[in-house]
Amino acid sequence: MESRLRVLLLTTVIALAGVALSGCALWPFGRHHAADSSPTEASDASGASPSVVDPTVSRRKVKAPKIRSSDFEVGVYAGSYSAQDFGVNPVYGARLAYHISEDFFAEGLIGTSKTGLTSYEELSGSSALLTDSERKLTYYNLGFGYNIFPGEVFIGRNRAFNSAVYVIGGVGATKFGGSTHFTVMAGAGYRLLLTDRIAAHLDIRDHVFQNDLLGYQKTVHNLESTLGVTTYF
Repeated sequence: MESRLRVLLLTTVIALAGVALSGCALWPFGRHHAADSSPTEASDASGASPSVVDPTVSRRKVKAPKIRSSDFEVGVYAGSYSAQDFGVNPVYGARLAYHISEDFFAEGLIGTSKTGLTSYEELSGSSALLTDSERKLTYYNLGFGYNIFPGEVFIGRNRAFNSAVYVIGGVGATKFGGSTHFTVMAGAGYRLLLTDRIAAHLDIRDHVFQNDLLGYQKTVHNLESTLGVTTYF
């Protein structure tokens, strides 16, 4: 009985050894076959590797805005000037700006307006408080501005205009009533580039100074709203 078991075990070991030797003998051939089927070595009749992705792309034509690199801006404006106690009257003036950077700019302005009668003069019928020459108001301001919301305005699908919302503040002088008054100016505006060198402006500003035209010292706030046009050079 034991001899039969030994013969069976010996036969099984020999069979397993034969299978293992057969696998080792075939392994290089199997590896070579796998390498031959690698896509990196596949080629067409000309010897070049076939193109997997077609690189042809339809390009979109983009027209970049030709914004002038000039830093100076000059122009004129007109609007309304509300002189406290003297009514709302037309105003016009000129501005010169220097753009220090894309965000900051300095601006000088000169404007003039002709004020009207006070409510006291109209109702009392008494003599005028000011002469005609004294009713002329002229101001000079130097301010510094900051573009807080630069962006674009789209009209239709194919036209876009560069724009910016800005704030500005500064100091200056106001000649009115026969005297010159130190003035503090603050406001905000909107700039729209109509072309590569022409811009439109919408501004609202407050001119604050002290005067005593009515017999006592008071702080006045003269509000101004204007629409202007400028050019870069």
